[in-house]
Amino acid sequence: MDLKQLEYFVRVAELGSFTRAAIELDVAQPALSRQVRLLEVELRQTLLVRNGRGAVPTEAGKLLLDHGRGILHQVERAREDLGRLRGGLSGRVAVGLPSSVARVLTVPLSRAVREALPEARLSISEGLSGGLQEGLVAGRLDIVVLYNAQASRELDVSPLLEEELLLVRARPAGLHEDPPPGPIELAEVAQLPLVIPTRPNAIRMHVEAQMADIGCRPNVVLEIDGVSAILELVLDGAGCAILSRNALLNSPRPSAYTAQRIGTPAMTIRLSLATSLQRPATPVQKAALDLIRQTAPSVVAHA
Repeated sequence: MDLKQLEYFVRVAELGSFTRAAIELDVAQPALSRQVRLLEVELRQTLLVRNGRGAVPTEAGKLLLDHGRGILHQVERAREDLGRLRGGLSGRVAVGLPSSVARVLTVPLSRAVREALPEARLSISEGLSGGLQEGLVAGRLDIVVLYNAQASRELDVSPLLEEELLLVRARPAGLHEDPPPGPIELAEVAQLPLVIPTRPNAIRMHVEAQMADIGCRPNVVLEIDGVSAILELVLDGAGCAILSRNALLNSPRPSAYTAQRIGTPAMTIRLSLATSLQRPATPVQKAALDLIRQTAPSVVAHA
């Protein structure tokens, strides 16, 4: 079995598309299709079925996908082990970060990796927790930072830090508040019009759970995904928002908003590191995990 054919098949199966896989692998789509077909001929199995939305693995394809990920992982690990003989950790590490965290962690983490792991190749993806977790399970990401992650048969989860959540409102024109407003009780927040992400966004689910504990539920006037869009709507008067401190501090105009702590003690949400239990971490990935643990607490605003 040719390793290149196996890699091509795994990428098509994970991305669900010959077109997307060809772009990621930087090969011509006809060549990609030909190599996957040769693999099917050798194994005497149909591995992928094309449909209007792309390509999906058959039962045989799902079985080979599980084996293929493990085989390619072991090949990468062998390269890394051999690379250590040259005096350093090498290999690719794909990290997924929530948008608010990515804005503050990307640069210091990249710098730390360059200094501590000069032979490693770091890839950082930004997205919502659901998409990041999906990428981790599918094998596109090696390490992800998630809000309120739960351990499972697929995920190994370890706590990273607690991030503070704030009630964000548009600052009235000409108002310069100093000192900032004091804490607001969660029951009061439940009465305010909220612009909030759609389920199953982790912050949305956390807010609903916290309000349910005190017999309330949020007054949602608008659902929209994306921190920038939420802040623009708040500024336009659509309502208030509940966002992490980092999301506000790294917005284009943080001074255009007021921010209040929610409750006493302050309302927080847990940030965790997650890796896949289906693919044991390589030495370079373990080193990258340690660097995230060392770097994140000093740059991510938390309670």
